[in-house]
Amino acid sequence: MTQLRTVQVLGGGSAGSSAHVRSLAAGLVARGVRVTVCAPAHLDRDYDFLGAGAHFVPVPRRNDPATVALLRNACIGADVVHAHGLHAGVRTSLALAGGAWTPSYTPFVMTWHVRSHVDGARGGLLRLAERRTARAAAVVLGTSSELVDRARRRGARDARLAPVTVPLTRAPVCLHDGKARAELGAVDRPLLMAVGSLTPGRGYGTLLDAARVWRGLDPQPLLVIAGEGRERAALQRRIEDEGLPVRLVGRREDVAELLAAADVAVLPSRWEARSLLAQEALRLGVPLVATAVGGVPELVGDAAELVPYGDAEALAAAVSGLLADPDRRSDLAAAGRVQAGSWPTEDETIAHVLSVYDELTAR
Repeated sequence: MTQLRTVQVLGGGSAGSSAHVRSLAAGLVARGVRVTVCAPAHLDRDYDFLGAGAHFVPVPRRNDPATVALLRNACIGADVVHAHGLHAGVRTSLALAGGAWTPSYTPFVMTWHVRSHVDGARGGLLRLAERRTARAAAVVLGTSSELVDRARRRGARDARLAPVTVPLTRAPVCLHDGKARAELGAVDRPLLMAVGSLTPGRGYGTLLDAARVWRGLDPQPLLVIAGEGRERAALQRRIEDEGLPVRLVGRREDVAELLAAADVAVLPSRWEARSLLAQEALRLGVPLVATAVGGVPELVGDAAELVPYGDAEALAAAVSGLLADPDRRSDLAAAGRVQAGSWPTEDETIAHVLSVYDELTAR
């Protein structure tokens, strides 16, 4: 039997999609599949696709003819090409079609991990790109029901739900780890934890609005935000100008340990599909307050406190209420672990994707 060969394509590489491709590559290789990952060079340094047993081809995050040709060459001989994210999908459809917006005979799968929010002329271009890639793909996999519905509205021939479960990067550690809390400066005060790139749409402006309310609590909680991005300088200025009990700790390799030490995790985003923070918080039994957006309600069920996006008052009240109610925090911790147990395992996620590949190559 001929060995199956697949090419996995990443564009910008969000944390969720990159971690998924790393997990998928390792699982497919273990099942005898030849895997090539095409992505910007820095992603291999961060996620070690070579260490997963995949061949790696550095492909810049551009759509110019030279980049598309590089990707086209990497796809020669592939049985299935799988793009992750809209940016990767645009380049892949161009590469497979030789520059025309028509499907290639090579089966093309696209996973939508996230959706973008842009208005005006850029919004029109975004919708055009979504339509063209959705129609070019043999199968579109959406990580939430909302994304599946969106793909169908954009004309996808076959759109399916494919919940992505990304494994914890490290083994869970004991809650309220004293060392982590001491490092962060939260030994005798509640610790709130948020994680994610410091970019528009993450809701950090609303989070800082809520932090103004938490200044009046006794003891005053400390909000720690792990992540980097172009909004860091503006956020830091506001923290200093308003005297907010907030620390920006940058990108961290020990996020699971810091999160496990927290009293409450906070996810204030404008949109999420299967948030890594939400997944790790529920697995670790850390109470979560999150915005009721995108795939978050579907992901967490009744195991988190949900608030409207952009509502600082509701966010502040939900967190303050949890800090004042240890029984509610304990109930959410237990419910979170149960909810996490209902998600597909890493092996099930890989097996589902492989079944799609087998179906397409058998046609």
